[in-house]
Amino acid sequence: MKISIVIATYNRLLELGELLESISKQTVLPHEVIIVNDGGESVAALVDLYKELPIKTIELTENVKHVKARNIGVQQATGDAIMLCDDDDMIVANHIEQAQLYLREADFIYFDAEIVAFEIQGQTRYPLSRRTFAYQYDIKEMRKFSTYIPSGSVYKKNVHEKIGLFDSEVHNYWDWDFILRAAKVCNIQRVPTASVIYAFSENGNNQSAELNEKRKLYLDKLCEKHDLGDLPTKNFFVLLEEPYMKQRETKTNIVWDGKPFVSRLAKLEVNDATPSH
Repeated sequence: MKISIVIATYNRLLELGELLESISKQTVLPHEVIIVNDGGESVAALVDLYKELPIKTIELTENVKHVKARNIGVQQATGDAIMLCDDDDMIVANHIEQAQLYLREADFIYFDAEIVAFEIQGQTRYPLSRRTFAYQYDIKEMRKFSTYIPSGSVYKKNVHEKIGLFDSEVHNYWDWDFILRAAKVCNIQRVPTASVIYAFSENGNNQSAELNEKRKLYLDKLCEKHDLGDLPTKNFFVLLEEPYMKQRETKTNIVWDGKPFVSRLAKLEVNDATPSH
C-alpha cells in the first residue's frame, strides 16, 4: 500500500522540520511527501536536508488557507492512500507501518493522540504537558462532538472519488465534515495507539470574540449540512470534561518516549551558532 503524506504549511519552518524528522525515522517510509506551501516563506532549505524522503513541494503564490491547500495536495497524490499531517504535529516511528496493516481491512483509519503543549528552547520544541486523546469510535456520538484528529489519519485515495474534496465552506470544521461524509461510504476504524503527537495548548484555544463568532458561523453551516441541531462552541478542553465525553474515554497504547524531535535544521543552526576555536 503506497501512502502519500499531504502537509499544508504556512510559515512554520521550525515545526515542519520536526514533522519531517519524525517521518524520516519511520520504520516504513512513505511513497511520497507532498508539502503545499500556502504562500509562506520558502521551505526549500529545510526540504534539502531530508533528501532521503521523496518530497514534492507545491509553492502557492497566495495564501488560500489550509483547507484549499490540502485539496491541492491530495489532488497531486499518486499513492494508493493518503495520510494527512498538520505541519506542527509529529508521528512516532512505527506509525506508517501500523497504518498499512490496518488498511488491509479498513478504507479509512485514524489514530489516538497525545495532546502536547510545547515550549521552544533554541530551535527545538520540548513538551511542557501531555494528555491522552483516546475515545471510542461511535458515529452517532461523533455527531455531537468529533474525536477524529486528521493528523496521522490515512484513507484510500478513492474516498475522494466517492465523496469529493474537503469542504472549505465549513473551514474550522472541515475534518469533522470529512469523517461524517466518509462514514457513509467507508469502513472506518480507530487505531488504539497514541502515535500522533498533536501540538495544542489550552492557552492557544482562547480566541477573540470575533474569531469565536466566525467559528460559530462555520459550526452552524456544518450543523445545517448534517442536520446536527444547534451545537455549542465551547472551549475544546472544557468540552472534554463534559460527562458524555468522559463516558467515551477509552484505553490506548502510549508509545511516545517524550523526547523532542530535533530537526536537522535545528542541529544545523546550533552548529552554525557555535564559535570555532
